Amino acid sequence: MVVKKKTTKVEAVALDEEKLCKLIASLSVDGGADGVKQLAQTLQSCLELTDPVQQIQLIKKAGSQLEALSEEQAGGALDACLNALALVYTSVQAKNPLRRAVASALGSVPQGLQGRAADRLSACLSDCLSSPGPEQHPHVIDTISACLDGFPLGERCINELQLQVLKFICKVLHEYLHQNRGLAGRHIAQAQLMQSCLAAVKTSMLVLQRCPDGFGGVLPAQQDALGGLLSCYTHILTDEEFIQAVQSTAGMAVVLLVRSAMGSGDEVAAVVCGLLRGSVQGLESAPRWLRQRCEGLCAGRRPPGVSLYLCHGALAMLSWKASLPGPRWEELLLLVPKTLLDLDAGVKESSTAMVVARVLTLWSGAALDCLQEEKHLCPPGLRAALRGGSELQRRLLEHIYSHWEHPLDGVRHQTRSLFHNLLRLHQHTRPAASDPAEDPYVAELTHSLLGLEWHTRGKYGALGCLVELHGAERLLSIQPPLPSRLLDLMGDQTLAPYASDLLERLFVSHKAQLAGGAPEETEGWMERWHRTWVDPLLHVLCHSRPDQTTYILDYFLPKLLRCSPSSLAHMVQALQDSPPRRTGPSCSRGALGALMTCLRAARAQGVATSSGEGLWGGLIPLPLLQSALIHKHDQVRMDALGLVCESHRSTEVLTLQEMDLIRHFLPPNLNSQSPGVRQQTVSLLKKLLCRVKDSSQLLQKRLVQERDQEGRAQDQRSLHQYKEFLRWLCGNLLEVLFPGASFSKCLMSLNLLNLLAQLFTFTAEPDVFALGEVVTPAHAQNVLYCVASNFLEVKQLATSLLRQLPPSAVGLQEPEAMRCLLQASLDLSTSTKPYDSVTAAHLLHLLLQQRELIPVLLRCAQDQGLDLQIRPPVPQTPDTLVLELNTLAVVQFLLRRLQAELSGAESSLLQAAASFPLYGRAHCITAVLQHLNIECLSQTEQWRGLVSELIAVCYRMSDVVSPVVQSSSPEGLIPMDSDSETSGGLQKILQEIQPRDTNDFFNSARELETPQGDDRPQSKTPHTPPRNADGEGYRVTAQMVLVCCWRSMKEVAMLLGQLCQSLPLHYTNEKELTHPGLITQEQVEGVGLYFRQQLLQSRHRGAFELAYVGFVRLTDMLCRSGSRALQQLPSRWLSEVLEEVKCSDPTSKLCATRRSAGIPFYIQALLSSEPKSSSCSLLKMTMRELIALATASADQNTDGSTVPQVHALNILRALYRDTRLGENIIPFVSDGMQAAVLGFTSPVWAVRNSSTLLFSTLITRIFGVKRGKDEHSKKNRMTGREFFTRFPALYPFLLTQLEEAAATVESDSGHVKLHPSLFLLLLVLSRLYPSPMDGSSSLGLAPFMPLIIRCSRSAVYRTREMAARAVVPFVLVTQVPSTVHSLLQELPPEPRPKIQHNHIHGTLLQVLFLLRSFQTDSHRPLPAGSGIGEALRQRMWLASRQNSCLVTRGAFLDVLMCLCGSNTSLLENSEAGALRQAALSVLMASELITPDSSSALLGPGTTQYLLSLAQVGLSACVDFPDLWRAFEQRKQLLDSLLRSSHYEVRELTLEIILRKLHEEEENKRSPLWLDETTVSDLTNMAVRETRHQCLAKVLQVLCMLSSKCELLWKDGAKTLSQKEVLMRLLTLAENFTHSVALLSAALTLASQLVVELVSSDHQDPGAAGCLAQWGALVSSCCGEEQPVEVKLMVAKVLVTCSSSLMTNPRLPLGFPATVSLWRSLFTLLQDEDQDVRDSASDFTSRVPAHLLHKDAAGVSVCAPAALDLGVELLCCMFELWGQLAAGFFALTQWLMGDEDGNDQEDADESSCQDEVDFLFEKGELNLWAEPLQWVKLLHRHLCSLIVRVEQNEGAGTVDLGQVHQIQTQVHQIQTQVHQIQTQAQAQVLLSQQALTRLPALPQFSCTAEHVRLTLRHRRAELALDVLGRFKPTTSYF
Repeated sequence: MVVKKKTTKVEAVALDEEKLCKLIASLSVDGGADGVKQLAQTLQSCLELTDPVQQIQLIKKAGSQLEALSEEQAGGALDACLNALALVYTSVQAKNPLRRAVASALGSVPQGLQGRAADRLSACLSDCLSSPGPEQHPHVIDTISACLDGFPLGERCINELQLQVLKFICKVLHEYLHQNRGLAGRHIAQAQLMQSCLAAVKTSMLVLQRCPDGFGGVLPAQQDALGGLLSCYTHILTDEEFIQAVQSTAGMAVVLLVRSAMGSGDEVAAVVCGLLRGSVQGLESAPRWLRQRCEGLCAGRRPPGVSLYLCHGALAMLSWKASLPGPRWEELLLLVPKTLLDLDAGVKESSTAMVVARVLTLWSGAALDCLQEEKHLCPPGLRAALRGGSELQRRLLEHIYSHWEHPLDGVRHQTRSLFHNLLRLHQHTRPAASDPAEDPYVAELTHSLLGLEWHTRGKYGALGCLVELHGAERLLSIQPPLPSRLLDLMGDQTLAPYASDLLERLFVSHKAQLAGGAPEETEGWMERWHRTWVDPLLHVLCHSRPDQTTYILDYFLPKLLRCSPSSLAHMVQALQDSPPRRTGPSCSRGALGALMTCLRAARAQGVATSSGEGLWGGLIPLPLLQSALIHKHDQVRMDALGLVCESHRSTEVLTLQEMDLIRHFLPPNLNSQSPGVRQQTVSLLKKLLCRVKDSSQLLQKRLVQERDQEGRAQDQRSLHQYKEFLRWLCGNLLEVLFPGASFSKCLMSLNLLNLLAQLFTFTAEPDVFALGEVVTPAHAQNVLYCVASNFLEVKQLATSLLRQLPPSAVGLQEPEAMRCLLQASLDLSTSTKPYDSVTAAHLLHLLLQQRELIPVLLRCAQDQGLDLQIRPPVPQTPDTLVLELNTLAVVQFLLRRLQAELSGAESSLLQAAASFPLYGRAHCITAVLQHLNIECLSQTEQWRGLVSELIAVCYRMSDVVSPVVQSSSPEGLIPMDSDSETSGGLQKILQEIQPRDTNDFFNSARELETPQGDDRPQSKTPHTPPRNADGEGYRVTAQMVLVCCWRSMKEVAMLLGQLCQSLPLHYTNEKELTHPGLITQEQVEGVGLYFRQQLLQSRHRGAFELAYVGFVRLTDMLCRSGSRALQQLPSRWLSEVLEEVKCSDPTSKLCATRRSAGIPFYIQALLSSEPKSSSCSLLKMTMRELIALATASADQNTDGSTVPQVHALNILRALYRDTRLGENIIPFVSDGMQAAVLGFTSPVWAVRNSSTLLFSTLITRIFGVKRGKDEHSKKNRMTGREFFTRFPALYPFLLTQLEEAAATVESDSGHVKLHPSLFLLLLVLSRLYPSPMDGSSSLGLAPFMPLIIRCSRSAVYRTREMAARAVVPFVLVTQVPSTVHSLLQELPPEPRPKIQHNHIHGTLLQVLFLLRSFQTDSHRPLPAGSGIGEALRQRMWLASRQNSCLVTRGAFLDVLMCLCGSNTSLLENSEAGALRQAALSVLMASELITPDSSSALLGPGTTQYLLSLAQVGLSACVDFPDLWRAFEQRKQLLDSLLRSSHYEVRELTLEIILRKLHEEEENKRSPLWLDETTVSDLTNMAVRETRHQCLAKVLQVLCMLSSKCELLWKDGAKTLSQKEVLMRLLTLAENFTHSVALLSAALTLASQLVVELVSSDHQDPGAAGCLAQWGALVSSCCGEEQPVEVKLMVAKVLVTCSSSLMTNPRLPLGFPATVSLWRSLFTLLQDEDQDVRDSASDFTSRVPAHLLHKDAAGVSVCAPAALDLGVELLCCMFELWGQLAAGFFALTQWLMGDEDGNDQEDADESSCQDEVDFLFEKGELNLWAEPLQWVKLLHRHLCSLIVRVEQNEGAGTVDLGQVHQIQTQVHQIQTQVHQIQTQAQAQVLLSQQALTRLPALPQFSCTAEHVRLTLRHRRAELALDVLGRFKPTTSYF
């Protein structure tokens, strides 16, 4: 896309009248040289003009004339000309091109006249510097800067006026510093001042830098000027109110000034070192005046940022590229990083961290510059300090590891650059004789990085640096599977960009290394490169889920093809050689999908281009691409579409094949539920349409040019094909917008139609494609009715499209149509359904564009008795004025109606809620005003009055509904009854509501009493059910009243916010200049006070959340306003509300329940108005006060202090969650965490509750949003180093709190003592994890270890578990074996009295979690001789019956399982084998195998212990029997587990068996561990099991076994027949339909038995009833009301049965049952859930290939294509079964809609106006299925069936003996046809009558009823059409 370059604004010379006249007069030259005279005339003409462009041209002409002058022509006239040019130069603004033109002209002055020109310019500059007003300061500063910007003459003048310039800048800076003190709260003015201050400091630096001789000998006058500047710089550096950009520039200015005053010797470095250290002694070498001024920077309490900015200045302003001048420079170079690293430890703000990272990178670049020179010139000490492994490098690496996961991208990027520079520093400082390939430092670093977890994002950049400097082969030799590992990570969206970047560096480097290898190794290097990079890619594409490979297409594949375009041929060949059937999982895309992905990427990169050989050089056959376009998987279809649509050239001509492919793709893909697929489809088709547009323009140009006849004919043919294609596309997209079309199809079609309207046009004027001719009035009406959709996006797209369709087709210009639509919109604006008001707003938006709207509106107003004083526009009125007048009229009309309805609501809110809720009108007013162009209003007086009325009406509306939303319980305000008895009391309840609720829940419960002495006037409405005009009582529910109230509050907030934000403000600025506007300052402040009241007092969440939206608009307007009073309002309001929060108590009106209701929203809105680039003073002040309130100690809690504390905690939670505050909130995270932890110690429940919420928010803020199901996944954790580096204040706090908590943990006494904060502390600590990069110190985490271990002794189980998790981060991976061994030594080796089992359990849990962490992190066994196995064997009694505590028994068994339970043991084989034998002995002697009746297992931990035992047993007999060598005990073990009396053990056993069967099925192995006895036990268990969970599991196991072999079913000793088993399973499924798992398992197994029965040679005659029962059960499980899991199961059953039952030529189930199965399949293919549809569509790959087309056989297609294919296949099966007549009538009944039952007549009796709609109560809806599309599909296939039968008529012969029988059958068929025709005709008549009874425009008022009746009418019409074509012949028998 071509973006238009932003043009610079050109302004004319702006001088006051008197000065301009004098200047023009001075140029009036009578005599003199001709050249000067011409120059004067040119300048005079220039000054007289007002067009800036012409002025520039004349200035350029004057420059040419100046260049032609000579010294002899000098004189007064020339001086006047030069003076004029100088005056113009100093008058125009900085970025005005006129200034550059004047500078160019002055630069053209001949050398001899340069002095005169400099004198004139110096005089003008001196005048500017002498006495400018404060408002001129920025202009003068810009002028000085411009003189030094590539303007030699200007630089000469500045140097001449240097002292005056410096004094002026010093004066300006002093004034700016003074002004800054008075701008508190005025953020915009403060931001402007900061920019001015920044410009002044930068200009002063320019002046200092451009001084030709420096300031070696500083004169006293210069000392004062320079000293004044230095004082200003010091003030800026030490004043934290200044933004970082100004402070950073001031830091550079300080160093520059020191360098300018002292030169570049060693003394400069000494002074800068002193400034960095803050030491006055370091300034001794500086001049006295400089030393005195610098002492302010050496103050003891200077802000830490001063050192940072001075470091930046030292690096930026001093030269480091040559050899260092002296030892002080070396000292300075090493001092900078140490200063930065010391400062980094206390950094809180992310912005400061960003500066630190940038300056460190700048330092590394400076160090490299020093080393780039000759190595012998670099001091040895410096080389040693910068070499890898040095102390400085170690600290810098620690900084990198702490920040490479920083939330800011900039910090991560700078960290990577720093790491790259450190590697280069090591390269330059390494001894020259050493081999780079054997560098131990680099080798250790590489192994450390590869050992890190792959979720660490910083790891990728660091590895990329190593690849860049040392090549890819080094990494590949260490980790050969690295490419595959990185490709697996590409499925994670957060890691894909990092992984792809590393992959690119790797394969590019690897290719370069292979190509540049030795000649004997270069042969076949490309094949090796393909094996390394391309083959893993193809494997992932073929076998992974498509959604997991999305980012491979986005990030990786294009880079690979750019690197090696020739690899495409290898990819295509490899994929086409793949077997046609997929070998991977069913959810993978297979070779076809992978081929589409590769070709698409190649096509987009221009690797695969079109040619005359077919599609893309014949790389892919057309049928294969057609199959991909309707593939089952979304991503395969998108890749295939991208292959067709994307092109390297936008002018590439579309071929006819490509257009046919789009025709093939579009119909089945319009109805996509996935938003991502819809977005991709629209995006790709947009690319295609842009190709059509661009290439058509090229074709038209070529037609105009002279060419050969054949070429012209080809181009003409292409344009004709374009026209036909676009008209087809437009027509099809309009056709699918029928009533009842799904949301997704409407959305897709409208998006594409809007694209067509943008790229082409729908105008009626003739053009190349004439798309307007395709649009009929019926099409336009369907688009109009899309506005009635419940989906906002559809409404918006339809409204946009209607404005672009031909007006003749839309027909809104007709007065009657306009009147009907206007009336419909007005009716909808008072509907009780909230979405109707949105529809009304969109209809009004359409009508606002019509010129004849006002007359129609006046007639409507007259009918309703309204008097609108508006004149219709005259015919010549411009469109903008028509829109303004229409908007004014509509708003006035809606306002009058709203005022009348508001009066009714004031007397009866219930009547308003039931008949005319107020929010609809207000919403329409807001929506209408949004489309008004505020900048060109003409009716300003009327608008001012209207705005005042609107604000007043908003206040009235709020007064009516606020009692409800401000009550203490708005949701339960009114009884949820709608009968007449209870509704009579609703009025009384409303009268009792007063917004005077308190926070008494802190002291005592509040009882509801009837208020006495209420001075409010009582309503005159009697306490009877409200009635409408016909006397019928309204049915009012509490929902209706509540929705009316909170939505009205919402619309009031939105309307007020819209008025304040969009309307121009009427105010007077500081210069007493009045700015006219439509809304006054007083009105704005009144609106702000209204929002304050609503946000601080509303209790209903919907009300205050939406009031917040309006208030944000207001605060945004306040900051941008030019009024000083309004700019200061947010600061004032914030101070007031914080003071009110401080003073709140239980009697306050502020709501302390509901998470403080709207108070946090109010404060959020005020803080979000503060510019992000400012110093955030409001945020800092607010956070300080809130944290002070939130951290109130428990002993100070009183009734007066508790409520503010609760408010503070709730507000803090909201602020930490607010993403708009961004990283500015991070410095306060530590304080917030402390407040949350301390809040748990409060005795008040409300404080503890709010602390819980705050703590949860902070955990998310620190560790990120949960990115996985595993709560303890490292994706949501952080290394200890990184955590305490980012939040250093938490280190001492957590340690102190943990000490206090651990002191209370003592279980020896038997009493449970639980510290309130202990759980929080352990939760935070357990979120940390160790890193191999942390080194040996682990950042001082050692003090936490003994405390956490002590917490493991708690008597609370959960505390022990959390302590075990928390101890893991504090043990390095290398220390795990020794720590585990020491913990095991603490366990008693033998039983003894008074054993503390809590101690034992806590120790075992710590051992368990440490071992699991070691197993995950190290990927290697424990070191030999660790003693862990021996220590466990010595304490094996803990797992035996000698241990009376079942909890510790189970924990010890868990430890054993961790060490012995898998094939990758942490122990050596011999040690693990011995431990397994010991565990097996304990297992065989346990209660699980040899139960002891005398000692039944009861008490806590029983189930956990048995499950741990079962885990050991299952590992021995099922998972790894070879490792355990338990061949003799295997049978006994499994038998005991399956017969256990504890159902949890049986369930676990079945789960493990089921998992093992799945694994062996995937690996294609037979279950050797499963013998006949076990199978018999399983069948017995299936018959006798009573637990539903176990029964479902055992049936799933039997399903797996039944698919492998025939099962022998037994009930005890009795053998069951297949029929008996089937009956039991069917009965089970019917009785347990509520249990999804049991129903699914039973029906799946029953289906397998049915297939076996049908397939067997000897069928049981009595099984027919079972088959019918099974078919009915399958059909019943396909309904919309069924759970998704059940429908997925049925889909798999039907797919499995498709070949054996549904397409069996023998019809084993009979014709009706088989057709019923097909109907069930078609129902599932139209289900709302995409997984169900996809699963059902798999039947196409199971159907015998001879029944399908050649191209469709064995291919998985999408659901719409599968549905079409299925109906076609069923029609073929009718013919194969010889059931054409029966099949025809079955499909005709489907077409008629027999599923509607006999309730159609009853439904017709009910009108849409009599329906009772309860809000939010919706039935089962299928938003994907389209009944009308299904009906059309049936009609099409029935017609095709009739045509096919007629074509086959007469093909066979009929025996004369069968004539009578055939005649009888024909007569029966004719009778049946007549009956159906009669039924269809009656249905047509009834539906037509019902449609005529609907009100006008029923599509808007009764949408659902209209769609239902339209569908019934269409069904009957199509059925009559089919029956009319049907002719009974012998071919049907």
